[in-house]
Amino acid sequence: MEEPTRVAENKSKEQPELSNEISEETGQYDVRFLLWRQFCRENGVPVETLPGELEGKVKEKWESLKEARLGKPAK
Repeated sequence: MEEPTRVAENKSKEQPELSNEISEETGQYDVRFLLWRQFCRENGVPVETLPGELEGKVKEKWESLKEARLGKPAK
């Protein structure tokens, strides 16, 4: 009797290999993610926090930093 094929084995064969390159479409976001991680470390904010969850002075500081470093207007 033939041994059944595992789903995981077939799945890895079906998916194309991904490259580790930053495309023009996604490259613009990398700086913002790095800036967010640095901001969190310097301000004692858990990195899992979403920018929209910030309040008060910390939120103002993030918006100012984002505008200064990324050239995007603060909301």
